[in-house]
Amino acid sequence: MSVEKIHTLVVGAGQAGVAMSEHLSKNGMEHLVLERGRIAERWRSARWDSLVANGPAWHDRFPNMDFPGDPDAFVPKEQVADYFEAYAKQHDAPVRCGVDVTSVERLAGRPGFRVETSTGVIEALNVVAATGPFQKPSIPPLLPKHVGFNQIHSSDYRNPQKLPDGAVLVVGAGSSGVQIAEELMRAGRKVYLSVGPHDRPPRAYRGRDFVWWLGVLGKWDAQAQAAGTEHVTIAVSGACGGKTIDFRRLAAEGMVLAGMTGAYKDGKLSFHDDLVRNLDRGDQNYLSLLDEADAFVARNGLDLPEEPQARVLGPQVDCVTNPLRELDLAAAGVTTVIWATGFSLDYSWLKVNAFDEVGRPKHQRGVSPEKGIYFLGLPWLSGRGSSFIWGVWHDAKHVADHILIQDNYLAYARQG
Repeated sequence: MSVEKIHTLVVGAGQAGVAMSEHLSKNGMEHLVLERGRIAERWRSARWDSLVANGPAWHDRFPNMDFPGDPDAFVPKEQVADYFEAYAKQHDAPVRCGVDVTSVERLAGRPGFRVETSTGVIEALNVVAATGPFQKPSIPPLLPKHVGFNQIHSSDYRNPQKLPDGAVLVVGAGSSGVQIAEELMRAGRKVYLSVGPHDRPPRAYRGRDFVWWLGVLGKWDAQAQAAGTEHVTIAVSGACGGKTIDFRRLAAEGMVLAGMTGAYKDGKLSFHDDLVRNLDRGDQNYLSLLDEADAFVARNGLDLPEEPQARVLGPQVDCVTNPLRELDLAAAGVTTVIWATGFSLDYSWLKVNAFDEVGRPKHQRGVSPEKGIYFLGLPWLSGRGSSFIWGVWHDAKHVADHILIQDNYLAYARQG
């Protein structure tokens, strides 16, 4: 069987892979993008039906193409996927869909890698792992599978009608968990929400979206997470036109809040005594951003309307003042548990020396210590913006430029 040869192979045709292809093309590099499904497949098939982008269309985009329609809108997931498909077409991205990469190993005695795929073998001088952070749903082993409840990860949730009748426990109150929990409550379900540590920015303040405030306040420039915040989620939503998430308001409307989920025994699930502390932390994060925004307005003499009501926090409710410490799931009528507990990485196919002792990629801004191996699409790859569409585009440019620089060094060596 003949072996296909390529300069740079990109694995994954989501936002990271599409951006990488653009920059490789601009640098004049022969490359190929392999995708096991369709372009931006995870936006289409691994998200719930009502999902929208968490940032407005004017911000969450690549620099060379606008979303059609209202720039302040929060774009539905199917339109986001269509956007990346159109962007790939606009830049003639060499994407090959329906191909699964099963193994990448370094070639012996010469540069490059042997890449085994579902359609054959490819040899590539460079490999860019652009599979993103949403690879393997992470479900804590707290509830045995035989307990009789419907247990799904948030990536498998689609809409309230697809769940069996009954109450729902949502574990995890980041963007996904809180949006799913609120949708279920609006659909008439009794909802319990397990809330862990979180940041809670305002959706908008004084007429500007929070992504604008992060920009002018320099917060997008952060190069690394603050110590101790690695597992702190962000509670923000573009659903229903975008609004600030307020856990106390949701509780006042009927949602039952609890602290982080603990142990399960004899049909009962315990919760940690940290609900108030977690909510207070979120409130402090929220109010501190308002303080910084007000100071910025005053310092720069901006004509932005004051918004004193933004500092009025939600009402005190019983489930917060008397936190739930234990829940008998059957007695509460809970038939479904949704684990909005994030994802773990799966690079089992990448058999190279580019990982630490627990399997996390080792890299500097996407450049791994294994020459020719690159990572793209990971949170905090270069900074806070790496989790956003526009941030991925800039990360891809850095990686593509690094590959070009290495090519130039090799070309000089050959001339010598």
